[in-house]
Amino acid sequence: MTYSGRSLRRVEDARFLSGQGRYVADIDAAGALHAVVLRSPHAHAAIRAVDTRAVRDAMVLTAADLDGEGIGPLPCVSVLASVRPMSVPDRPVLARGRVRHVGQPVAFVLAETEAAARDAAEAIEVDYDPLPAVVDGAAALAPGAPQIWPEAPGNEAFRFEKGDRAAIDAAFAAAARIVSLDLFNNRVHALPLEPRACLARFADGRFDLTYTGMGVHGARRQLASIFGLPEAAFHLSCPDVGGGFGAKNLVFAEYVAALAAARRTGRPVRWVAGASEEFAASVHGRDLRARARLALDAAGRFTGLEVETVAAMGAYLSAVGPHCPTNAFSTAMGGVYAIPAMHLVVRGAFTNTLPVDAYRGAGKPEANYIVERLVDAAARELHTDPAALRALNMMADAPGVTAMGMKVDGGRFGANLEVLARASDAEGFPARRAEAATRGALLGRGVACFLETARGAPGEWASARIDPDGSAIIAVGTHSNGQGHETSFPQVAADRLGLAIDRVRFLQADTDLLSNGHGHGGARSLHMGGHALVLAVDALLARARAIAAHLLQSDPAELTFAEGRFVVRGSDRFVDLAGIARAAADPASLPEGMEPGLLAEAHNASDLVTFPNGCQAAEVEIDRDTGLARLTRYTAVDDYGRLVNPLVTAGQVQGGLAQGIGQALLEDIVYDCDSGQLLTGSLMDYALPRADDLPDLDVLLEGTPTAANPLGVKGVGQAGAIAAPQVVMNAIADALAAVGATPPDMPATPEKLWRALNP
Repeated sequence: MTYSGRSLRRVEDARFLSGQGRYVADIDAAGALHAVVLRSPHAHAAIRAVDTRAVRDAMVLTAADLDGEGIGPLPCVSVLASVRPMSVPDRPVLARGRVRHVGQPVAFVLAETEAAARDAAEAIEVDYDPLPAVVDGAAALAPGAPQIWPEAPGNEAFRFEKGDRAAIDAAFAAAARIVSLDLFNNRVHALPLEPRACLARFADGRFDLTYTGMGVHGARRQLASIFGLPEAAFHLSCPDVGGGFGAKNLVFAEYVAALAAARRTGRPVRWVAGASEEFAASVHGRDLRARARLALDAAGRFTGLEVETVAAMGAYLSAVGPHCPTNAFSTAMGGVYAIPAMHLVVRGAFTNTLPVDAYRGAGKPEANYIVERLVDAAARELHTDPAALRALNMMADAPGVTAMGMKVDGGRFGANLEVLARASDAEGFPARRAEAATRGALLGRGVACFLETARGAPGEWASARIDPDGSAIIAVGTHSNGQGHETSFPQVAADRLGLAIDRVRFLQADTDLLSNGHGHGGARSLHMGGHALVLAVDALLARARAIAAHLLQSDPAELTFAEGRFVVRGSDRFVDLAGIARAAADPASLPEGMEPGLLAEAHNASDLVTFPNGCQAAEVEIDRDTGLARLTRYTAVDDYGRLVNPLVTAGQVQGGLAQGIGQALLEDIVYDCDSGQLLTGSLMDYALPRADDLPDLDVLLEGTPTAANPLGVKGVGQAGAIAAPQVVMNAIADALAAVGATPPDMPATPEKLWRALNP
């Protein structure tokens, strides 16, 4: 039976749906201390004193305690080819001398119960001297703004440039038309269902951290750096992870403090974030202001794209935060279009807000949003069909190189547009718009495309083993936080091993079980990890072939392999994988010089990128009296290469679409401009999309295999969130254009739309 390409239901869902999932908060640890974090109520303030004298029956750790143990700052691991050296101020685990955003950890409090720890935290008195704050990136870079860091004059963290300045100047000088837009990619919060959590232990000179994360080996490297210890001093593992979307791919202050506390006390330490802590103290995403220009020639062809952005980074530079609006953004700049000249300028701004880091797409959504909004505006100015203008400027389906140096290995760019027109019933839209008008409503249709650059970190590790009972155990260095790895990877392995899928067990996310790995991030798992798994299984089968030949007294070239067994060609003599594994356990049964065991591991050293892409359409109806926008139709026609599991793929796309739609219509992290207080610090104020906010999300998967990996797969995890915002906002712009109104920035809330309709 062949498993790859089949829509199998996820095997892990059986335990999730029956309440058998095992998350960090489910793990019992006898004698564990409970931790609570005392956080800053100020956006910017000097700390004059921390008085813990009133605390009873609890332990309190402050920055002074961690400094005394030689614990270093949280790292920023981004590397930029910036115009001048990037300013990376130390980010202490617990605030030292000054707080720079609401929610910054000030003290780590431990007690026998969580309630006792909370009581103790409330008894701590901190003497703050409030300072002026600035929460907007552009305002932070303006003359006279409050200075956040002395080593970053004018609050500029970095300045990044990429592209051909001379070519851009020439393109705009010769342009027949120039289209300009000022756009804002609003600050959002990933808000996975499972909050951040950890259980820290210390015994026999070694740390043990069980936490909710997305990549254990990278986190171990960072912890080793923070503590000044070798990586072998840390064991990291993750049980089931309830969502991540990039926000859990980091080492957080609370994890470091918990490990330090476990070492001090000799007891396990448990910390689970509360809902308000996730809003104020995890990480945020996006927050990018852009001034963008598109040059066109007289025939409507795009000749140049210039983008200048301000990326609000927050009070500190998070681990990969600077990478998102710069390196990652540039890889997808220009989207699916053949634009011969491009230039990007990014100014990173320190603000008195929570730091920004990777959020589903990490720079690629912002890049695609900008070009797609520009293309739509150009079509409106030219009085031409938006889809036709896109088709005119599409990259060729064949491999090519973008003006930013990305080697795109091809796709089905133009064909996707043609399929989309039929699937979304473009011909029927005028009638639907006319019907909405009879009800006094405005109906708009938006079309947009996207180009993802999927890989994340280059390289990946995997292993494969056959046990004497004939079952297989595979391990991959990527890391599921909801994507379905326990189903998809066994589908790949079962096919290559000729085994039933229920005979394949999947291991992940444990530094003692896996020797290496880069975790999940950048829609990389099947592309990088699947490639590594193929290499590991092939190496395993090569070893099995040699053992089988020895057992069958045959030339290895005379053996055929199918359905889990090696057969001597032209005979009925065979040995299956179980028999080979049993023989491999006995050195006397092996070829001379071969080590016991039927196992192999492999490292995929590839640094190739895949290019998921697609075209999508949406229809949005706006109530003229209230400004309420209702999404009525959504169709996606996307290319993710060869599909291992189409059902899982479609689910991934739909989840991403929901997040992108949420950003376009609902979600917004807002800080008060004067006080720096977080105004959207709970689900009372931060609106997530619900089921009744979404129509049926029709996903058509029209793939062309990539040559970047032996499976032909392209990353799918981020694509929905990359595409949806511009699709929805283009539909809103189309609806408002009918009455001469200008579309607002995201999110297009009822208030903003009502004001646009009633200036």
